[in-house]
Amino acid sequence: MNIAVLALEGVFDTGISTVLDVFHSANELNQLTQLQAPALTVQVVGLRPTVQSALGWQIPVQPVPAATPDWVVVPAIGYKLPEALVPALARADVIDAGAQLRQWAGQGASIAAACIGTFVLAESGLLNQHQATTTWWLAPLFRQRYPEVQLNAEQMIVADRNCVTAGAALSHVDLAFWLLRQHSPALASLVAKYLVVDSRPAQSAYVISDHLARANPLVEQFDRWARAHLAQPFNLDAAAAALATSKRTLARRLNAVLGKSPVAYLQDLRIERAVHLLKTSQYSVDQIAEQVGYADGVTLRTLMRRRLGLGIKELRRA
Repeated sequence: MNIAVLALEGVFDTGISTVLDVFHSANELNQLTQLQAPALTVQVVGLRPTVQSALGWQIPVQPVPAATPDWVVVPAIGYKLPEALVPALARADVIDAGAQLRQWAGQGASIAAACIGTFVLAESGLLNQHQATTTWWLAPLFRQRYPEVQLNAEQMIVADRNCVTAGAALSHVDLAFWLLRQHSPALASLVAKYLVVDSRPAQSAYVISDHLARANPLVEQFDRWARAHLAQPFNLDAAAAALATSKRTLARRLNAVLGKSPVAYLQDLRIERAVHLLKTSQYSVDQIAEQVGYADGVTLRTLMRRRLGLGIKELRRA
């Protein structure tokens, strides 16, 4: 597998290092254990002669290769908040990156991006009509900026046709292992054991719901109302009346900002509260279920497993 890692100015240090470390470890362990998987060919390429990381380190880059790589990996650039990220996306090198990604894709390369690198990929237009994920706290901005992308921000990895996207910052690890599994499942399993890396199917377990809600005043008001009524049966009419809006407007606003219905968002809040109580209290599962609006612990257990990919025992140990 021939991989080009595209380093843009201000590349996230941990992101690019993680990707390169996983691939380098794979090549070392492949030789050490004689698994006989083909070696990975990895090069860091840049669109400018020199590239500095977000922390000011000089990144040694090579020019864009003449041969089309099998995979192009776009690590994050180091802009964590919308006020800094939006201007950065208008930079000349980011625009040039979009053109280069389109060229690579047209030549048959597959494209992978993690965290804020997903914004760079989305700017190219290659994610339009594709499913994708992104860093969870910037999902409202992503959803509004790229309405043609089918965003599933709860997932850690989303693969759709020739594009693969990964969630928040340390999902660079998950992305690197996803690519490694396409190359050699046995080698990926071995590297994961040496680097002590667990599989994380979703980033929904890490989401802070009230951070997302602050992206819009009406959504933030609904968030506060919903948290105050977690233990009660949900009533959309009562919620809309309390917020002096219509049911349709409330539902439309939540979908536009969060990609969820009011009921789905309330379920997120209930699970978030249940996880907190599981980790910080001695309440039984049935007692916690009652406090967050579920009839019994069976329902809560099912939702935990379905939404977080985790069971009650795993959460109690966390």
